[in-house]
Amino acid sequence: MFHRIRRRAKEPSKAQRQFAELHAQMQNQAPPGIGAPAVAPEPAEPPAVCDDFLPAELRVPSHDQVAGKMMPWKQPLVLDGEMAACAVCGAYRDWLILSTRGQIWLRCRAGHQQQETRLDTAWYNRHSGPADATHATFEDCLRHLGH
Repeated sequence: MFHRIRRRAKEPSKAQRQFAELHAQMQNQAPPGIGAPAVAPEPAEPPAVCDDFLPAELRVPSHDQVAGKMMPWKQPLVLDGEMAACAVCGAYRDWLILSTRGQIWLRCRAGHQQQETRLDTAWYNRHSGPADATHATFEDCLRHLGH
């Protein structure tokens, strides 16, 4: 039985013979465009120069041009299992959270500010949304946020 299998293996199959014939026919052929002289490209027009920067009124200031950022935080702020409260008046909600120079500050509705060391700028960046406005002064920003 094994001798018959070996004898069949010595003879090429029908598919192998067809492939060999096709290979022999294509041996001296080349795809179109191969071996032909290259066509010189037509001179192209230089690309039009355009200003790809936004107009000045749509540009966002870079981080080194901004003294700080702030966002409103209406609900109570719970840190490490305890609610943050103003050290002066005891307010525990309706905060403005300020991020400046790598520090986080909480400002209550009455205008008292306290540094919050349990928060960092990474926390601020995770919880703040996109800036909707930029302001020249701190007071302008407070008025914009309703404080």
